[in-house]
Amino acid sequence: MPYTIPNLLTWLRILMIPLFVGMFYFPDAWVAPDNKNLFSALLFLFASVTDWLDGYLARMLEQTSSFGAFLDPVADKLMVAAALIVLVKLGRVNELVAFIIIGREIAISALREWMAKIGESRSVAVSFIGKVKTASQMLAILLLLFDGSLFGLDCLWAGTWLIYLAAVLTLVSMAYYLRMALPLAAKH
Repeated sequence: MPYTIPNLLTWLRILMIPLFVGMFYFPDAWVAPDNKNLFSALLFLFASVTDWLDGYLARMLEQTSSFGAFLDPVADKLMVAAALIVLVKLGRVNELVAFIIIGREIAISALREWMAKIGESRSVAVSFIGKVKTASQMLAILLLLFDGSLFGLDCLWAGTWLIYLAAVLTLVSMAYYLRMALPLAAKH
């Protein structure tokens, strides 16, 4: 396992998950509910920025590795799953929406692993719709975690609309990836 700056940033994201989830279990006497929302949103924002930063640094510093390529999406999926589970527990996200998003991540990860085994990983490379899904999902989670008013915007309302959009895009992108893989499945 290469100890590079990008990989260390990825590990940092994974290590932040217990703090992120644990924030909501601290007694209100320790951390006020509004501060829990703010702190968790800031942690999620930091994780999102480091997700972009580790990829950028890996390319810029020529520190890309197969281990980093494996660990980065794992860290992303763990953080998103943890955030969605917390938001379901808080009553800010519908269970079905969380299941669709988490289930798709597991299914597409398995599909990508299988496609890599048969030498067809380019067939399920990240698509534009996948990037739009990720952007709307990350912004939705951030707003839902904050759960307040920001520059006159009701974050819960905006985040709810965005998470439903992300769920729809999740299904669309999953169908796209499956459609790309289906002809290859018949051959193998």
